[in-house]
Amino acid sequence: MGTAGKWMLGAMLVLAGLAGPAAAQQVAVEAFAKASPFTMPTLSPGGEYLAVATDFGEGNHAVQILRLSDMQRTAVLRLPRYQSPFQLGWVSDKRLVVAKGRKLGSLEKPVPLGEILASDFDGQNQRYIYGYEQQNTAAGLERGFGFIEGIAESNDGRFYMRQLQRNPTSSMLYLVDTQRPTFKLIASINVPNLEFVIDRAGVARYAWGADKQDNYLLYASEDGRQWQPMKLPYKWTPLAFSADNQRVYGNLQRNDGPSQLVSTTPDAGDPDVLAADAFSSIGRLQWTHSPAIPFAAAPLDGRPVLNYFDPGRPDAQLHQTLSELLPQQQVSFIDSSRDGQTLLVHLGSDRDPGSWSIFRRASNKLEKVLVASEGIDPALMAERRPLRFKASDGIELEAILTVPRNSEGRALPTVVLPHGGPHGVRDGWFYDNDAQFLANRGYLVVQVNYRGSGGRGDGFERSGYLQWGTRIQQDIIDGLDHAVALGLADGNRVCSFGASFGAYSAMMLAARQPARFRCAVGLAGVYDLKMMYNKGDIADYAYGRNYLRQAIGNNEAELAANSPVSLAGSIQAPVFLAHGERDERTPIAQANAMRAALVAAGRPPQWMAVAGEGHGFYNDANSAAFYRALEGFLQKNLGQ
Repeated sequence: MGTAGKWMLGAMLVLAGLAGPAAAQQVAVEAFAKASPFTMPTLSPGGEYLAVATDFGEGNHAVQILRLSDMQRTAVLRLPRYQSPFQLGWVSDKRLVVAKGRKLGSLEKPVPLGEILASDFDGQNQRYIYGYEQQNTAAGLERGFGFIEGIAESNDGRFYMRQLQRNPTSSMLYLVDTQRPTFKLIASINVPNLEFVIDRAGVARYAWGADKQDNYLLYASEDGRQWQPMKLPYKWTPLAFSADNQRVYGNLQRNDGPSQLVSTTPDAGDPDVLAADAFSSIGRLQWTHSPAIPFAAAPLDGRPVLNYFDPGRPDAQLHQTLSELLPQQQVSFIDSSRDGQTLLVHLGSDRDPGSWSIFRRASNKLEKVLVASEGIDPALMAERRPLRFKASDGIELEAILTVPRNSEGRALPTVVLPHGGPHGVRDGWFYDNDAQFLANRGYLVVQVNYRGSGGRGDGFERSGYLQWGTRIQQDIIDGLDHAVALGLADGNRVCSFGASFGAYSAMMLAARQPARFRCAVGLAGVYDLKMMYNKGDIADYAYGRNYLRQAIGNNEAELAANSPVSLAGSIQAPVFLAHGERDERTPIAQANAMRAALVAAGRPPQWMAVAGEGHGFYNDANSAAFYRALEGFLQKNLGQ
């Protein structure tokens, strides 16, 4: 794992890598099927080491620690199979903590296991800090779940741990010394499942979260012990304190609309709006080195355009310089050393899966150290075009169109690709593996941020509740109609494909408008809404059951009317179903039911059930096999 390239800031950087248009070229399936090996790179406070979560394939994960001076590994902290790092944090120049998680499949983010480990940079002095195997009864802590809530700014081996007990009735925060370990209770509030915000002096000042009915909760304290609810005319979520503790940065929503980035007094009064957008929430915050405070942000829709609301800071000036020298890339400061002399920088775009580089102020050099996907050449990838359109009822929505390279861009065979979720998830401008695979095979890809998607405020997200089979599907159709009206999509050559909720949507589209879709593909899909109440991990917990009641309701007639298994007789297009046999989120019983319904309707689907896989495929070979089957299925039915 050596360095992949070096650049000097200046004219040489502007010229590096420029070339003429690449010839049309089909990229190997294996390049798209290979999972990105790296996530969560984290720089040590002294700037000497880099910790990175690493996926070795087939459910094997570890934390690698690299010495930046020569990019040699100093340790590999391996986790049990199917467990993966959920959080990483350096607690000193040479010691870090790791919170463990577990992935249910490639389509899901890791879920926390509540176990926290600590290790030195060289793999020595490893300790089990907290979890359900907790043995340190002398500390007065019963077994439970632990979360890394923050790192002590002293960088002396301590961190803040939020504790969740098996039957939580309160929320507790501890200051933990990782060497012994010892636990000091610094905050407690008799409300369960709240997160804490800690000020620069190490005092817990806010606790926020939601109740079982998903109502937002916010409490304030001066000492971490006495808490009072905050009653505000808007939803305010604090993020971080200013260096002098006099101001608080946070997200503010008015009337359930898009969230703004604001700076306020500690009582949340007198909000000073730093970044706002009428259509989209603000995100993509850029932070200074310690003490970290934001200096820029951008709306979540479209191609990111940063607003430098604090442009005079040295970190902001450096960010602007790098962005000007790399106009085709989006520059993000991921981490920095305590003194700000060494920065971890992420570069990515709609065509580039991304890479991480180290910038050293002393040498003024940017050195690439990690690449997300070695097999993907950005020069061979397609442009992703964000655009807005009006839905049939007048609501303005966003779509992302991925246009094949070297195509005339007119009347292209089209794949509609709804995202999963559906609530709180969105499609963005940055690199999308499925969309790029399809565009590389010559298809226009249409992705719509339908009602219920994230990034536009709570009201927009809730507007998709009880609309899974109706308004959401119409929003997607309206987006397809817009692509046809622009002349990009051939309305007579359209297929639908999606994963998880996207698979549900792919079947519903084919059932609602059978004359428009020439095929439909579902990966790890949900096809029977009623089944969600008794099969799958969503219904295992009270929060999940409450979510289902809000999102899909419990009227059996409506659940049936909006389930693809009930509408299989309306689907005229060929169907391809793929599913992992160990899927816990949408069990294979969902796919079996859809398959049986299609067989009963005289439309037996193409079928791919994969043993040992969950919600999406861990194994690269299984992913490649699915992409090949998808490619052949689309060629047969769209003629591309």
